[in-house]
Amino acid sequence: MISRIRRLLRDELRGNTVLSAAAFRTVLVDALRKFNPRYLWHNPVLLLTELGAALTTLIALVEPFVGGARPSGGTVLPPGFTWALAIGFWVCLFTATLAESIAEGRGRAQTASLRQAANSTVARRIRGYDQGRDRAAHSATVELIDSHALVAGDVVIVEAGDVVPADGEVLWGAAEIDESEFTGHAGAVIREAGGDRTAVIGGTRNLSDRLVVRIHASYETSAFERTIQLASKSRRQKAPIEVAFSALLTSFSLSFVIVALTLNSVVSPVAPPVSIPVLIALVVCLIPTEIAALMSVTGIAGMSQLLRKGVLVTSAKSLETAGEITTVLLDKTGTVTQGNRSAVEFLPLPGVTSEELARYASLSSIADPTPEGASIVRLAGELGTVLDPAPPDAIPVVFSAVSRISGIDLSDGTKIRKGAASAVVAWLKHQGTQPQRHVIDELHERTREIASAGGTPLIVAVKPADGPGRALGAIDLQDVVKPTVPKRIRALQALGIRTVMVTGDHQLTAKAISEEAGIDEYVGDSTPEDKLALIVREQSQGHLVAMSGDGINDAPALAQADIGIAMNTATSVAKQSANMIILDDDPAHLVDIIDVGRRQMATRGALMTFNLANDLVRYLTLFPALFVGVFPGLAALNLLQLHSPASAILSTVIFSSLVMVILVPLALIGVPYRSTEPRADLTRNLIVNGLSGLLVPIIGIKLIDLVVSALPGY
Repeated sequence: MISRIRRLLRDELRGNTVLSAAAFRTVLVDALRKFNPRYLWHNPVLLLTELGAALTTLIALVEPFVGGARPSGGTVLPPGFTWALAIGFWVCLFTATLAESIAEGRGRAQTASLRQAANSTVARRIRGYDQGRDRAAHSATVELIDSHALVAGDVVIVEAGDVVPADGEVLWGAAEIDESEFTGHAGAVIREAGGDRTAVIGGTRNLSDRLVVRIHASYETSAFERTIQLASKSRRQKAPIEVAFSALLTSFSLSFVIVALTLNSVVSPVAPPVSIPVLIALVVCLIPTEIAALMSVTGIAGMSQLLRKGVLVTSAKSLETAGEITTVLLDKTGTVTQGNRSAVEFLPLPGVTSEELARYASLSSIADPTPEGASIVRLAGELGTVLDPAPPDAIPVVFSAVSRISGIDLSDGTKIRKGAASAVVAWLKHQGTQPQRHVIDELHERTREIASAGGTPLIVAVKPADGPGRALGAIDLQDVVKPTVPKRIRALQALGIRTVMVTGDHQLTAKAISEEAGIDEYVGDSTPEDKLALIVREQSQGHLVAMSGDGINDAPALAQADIGIAMNTATSVAKQSANMIILDDDPAHLVDIIDVGRRQMATRGALMTFNLANDLVRYLTLFPALFVGVFPGLAALNLLQLHSPASAILSTVIFSSLVMVILVPLALIGVPYRSTEPRADLTRNLIVNGLSGLLVPIIGIKLIDLVVSALPGY
């Protein structure tokens, strides 16, 4: 166990941002600022500690004028004892606030480079952008403004070498973008209009070509600014479990306060009163100060760990939920696969030539801005099909996740469509043509052939103005599984997570891709409504569901899921619906999300167990010291053989301050967590942390007592 913690500590320190001397001074000052009662009001346990420290300090100031410290429970206290307690209480409070300040300071240091990258720059805003007539904005009027003045809906030009002024979506062009400052991964990525690679991040740099970008988030709401605010805790809200714990800890603390307030009344018939400073020491040492201080630290540390791995967490609740996820739903395109499907073959039906199918397929795609559409036109050209530009009076039909069909209506009345087999057959019926049985059988044979190989089949059909409609054949679109996916799927399964891939593609395509990736289950031919219904059904059966998606059609499912995870290249609607964003588009981080969530749960359990065991030892050191001066028989309960009542009380107070030195690294790094069986983990947690929670205070308080007993009067 010790070796595992040491190894985790070494790995964590290697990956952490080291605080500079200036940053550490800032952390110390910030910890002192947290002494403000208005700040501590939200943490009643620490506020109670501060009130006790202030009252003890006041008593220490007054004692010289009233004849010195009064005896406590029949025991005469040494000179300066009250001052020693007051200093111990203030140090205890300081170590508690310092823990949170260190976590926040690490976050600020971690995002220092992001803050520099988010500095304002000059943006080329287009006046009156006309996407229909001048999509490339070559003739547009451009004005130079500060990037922080941009608002959602503005359209800007980003030339090669420019910094992208704000989060947005590429409307025209394709370019290499350097996102390494933001994602932490070296190398450029392609961002282009249409398809799944349109999103650009404010603060990244355009390395190659001209882009026209529509801004969808102002500076204050950009991914950069949200990351910085999150890591520095400037806008972090407590998660529900933190609020619940805070209420529970407050009730525990009040119970100890009530004991302290009534103790002298209860024992007054048989013993002299316990002094106020000693009663305060009883409260400060026994209330769960460590848990109250470190509960938020574990949350900040978990978010910081995910940020360092390239995952932006926008909700504290989602990180807590991550530790309890049982089912992960994965969208196929862009999550499981690369997302750049390309046409590789035309498969005509009997009686249709390859040239005819290629011509109509390219006509249906000539106004299609997606990479799939461009690949169809390109493949047709490679096969010798010469195609003129789309007539200006032609009407493009845009693909939607509901219709699952796209195409073009020509000016002579001809209608051309491509899409899923069932959608195209339904369209032909709507146009008044019922495909014959042998045609439908041929279509099914083509789609099975393509889908069984992991491809996506698109059926092409045409309806002339003065004749019946007919199906022409199929287009084979091929995509590849991301290389990191199979390994991470196995890692999810090792954690006891069930994986399900949901896609609008054919059932056979879904089956082939899921088998290649090693995914447990698949759902093909799904609409946005189907995805939403699947999540609701899983949740009704008691499962906690994480959904990963990147399209507009995924937004309802992302919002319904217990955790919505969007890729960085996702549409702005998907990002807004999600509460986690994977910045480098690598679904492998799903394992990191669940691992960090579970480690956070295990860490909080470890802290609770350790603290409760600590309290047992501290109770045994304090209780005999309260009345041993009146009842010498209580010395038998002095199991640690502490030197004197004053030494026992002061040693316990000092230990309560120093124990934070042990617990802060544990809260920041997290306890080792690898098991897939929560019951086994709970048992091991109780044994290991319970025993260490007993041994550490026994050894620590005894060693401190050896030092304190050397002081005069102790």
